[in-house]
Amino acid sequence: MGRPGEQINTSLKRFESMLKTNDVYFFDSNEFEEIIHHYLEIGKIALAKKATKLGLEQHPSASSLRLFQVEMFIFEDKLEEAESLLEELELLEQSNEEIYIQKANISSRRDNHKEAITFLERALVLTNDQADVLSLIGMEYLFLDDYQNAKAQFIKCLEIDEQDYSALYNVIYCFDFLKENEAAIKYLNDFLNKNPYSEVAWHQVGKQYYLLKDYKKALAAFDFAIISDDGFIGAYLEKGKTQQKLKNYAGAIESYTVTLGLDDPTAFALLRIGKCYEKLGEMELALQFYLKCVEEDGLLDKAWTAITDYYFRKKEYQKCLYYIEKALNIDSENVLYWNRYATICKKLNLFEEAEHGYSRTLELGNTQIETWIARTDLLIQIGEFKSAVKNLNEAAEIYRNHPEIEYRLGGLYFHLNEESKGRFHLNNALREDPEYVIILEELFPVVYENQLVKQLISNHQNPSL
Repeated sequence: MGRPGEQINTSLKRFESMLKTNDVYFFDSNEFEEIIHHYLEIGKIALAKKATKLGLEQHPSASSLRLFQVEMFIFEDKLEEAESLLEELELLEQSNEEIYIQKANISSRRDNHKEAITFLERALVLTNDQADVLSLIGMEYLFLDDYQNAKAQFIKCLEIDEQDYSALYNVIYCFDFLKENEAAIKYLNDFLNKNPYSEVAWHQVGKQYYLLKDYKKALAAFDFAIISDDGFIGAYLEKGKTQQKLKNYAGAIESYTVTLGLDDPTAFALLRIGKCYEKLGEMELALQFYLKCVEEDGLLDKAWTAITDYYFRKKEYQKCLYYIEKALNIDSENVLYWNRYATICKKLNLFEEAEHGYSRTLELGNTQIETWIARTDLLIQIGEFKSAVKNLNEAAEIYRNHPEIEYRLGGLYFHLNEESKGRFHLNNALREDPEYVIILEELFPVVYENQLVKQLISNHQNPSL
């Protein structure tokens, strides 16, 4: 039984005063226990360690303090020292469940999760707090990717304590991983029969129906979650998403707007409101929310792209450029931004900047064929023919014998008077797709009129001649 908060505070003040003055005050072992526990809970490990050391100096045989010493060793990854101390403690107190919990902790750290479960099962027999130990066993099964057994442990936790929402979330996580959405709904409905006002359970039912694309039932579940707790932000957000799926954009705006009044505005809600206004054709209002969104979270790329897309549709390319450059100043490694930057620069006839944009897009991992081709065509446009060839040869390592690449390589090699390479790639292209010969005609009209090229095209179109 813990002592009243006022007494604990007095102990903490005395302890911290002792540290400042270097005087030595006496504390009983329970006081040290509570001091250490307090520091561990607030993450002040150095002070917890200091309290453990001083506690053991005053009470060297106190097993509770020696168990805290084990925790300190484990925290510092001194597993052998921890193990040795636990062996000593086990000889003295074989019925102390905390010894087996810490042994399990060490086994888990060594990735020996089956052994950890064995120790925890011993602790389970001894403990008065079975829910905590069952939860630890469930986590070990999760480390083993054994979702069925993990789920069973978390369900047992909830049978002991129906308010253990951490266990409830873990149960649903297991159902989700096993793709047992219908079974999850059945379990949650049974849970709700006993706990009809559990907002968390209603919220989870709604999410399961949403995954099954049964949006009307999902909506009803989110409404029940809100009835159970009208300040539940997560339920309003999920309700808004579901209303969007049902094309009820005005209703979705209303749901998202409620969240803005319950807490500080989230970029997610602002973005979603903007998208809903866009669907309703209220473009100016949509833009206002996108701008609020980037003020709230400058790293949310969907908001910056929504702003640039808005101006792109209006053909206000200079404004597009202004906003995409602002986005790039915040996150210069974002592939979506560079792709849009390239497209916008191309519209503004800023060809070298556009080519740089496509180049960065490729460097950052967007290796779609369209990006390689867009960059190639810009290099051709600005007369960088050898760079265009190099770019296409890199693309060809990913997209072998792709007609869009082969026609361009054929045209470029003929243009550079490397006839044998030109013939090779043009023949490849014609073999893959003769219809794409229009690429050659559009990009390389002079090459297209070359008699040898005409002959190669003719040979593929009339193979019997």
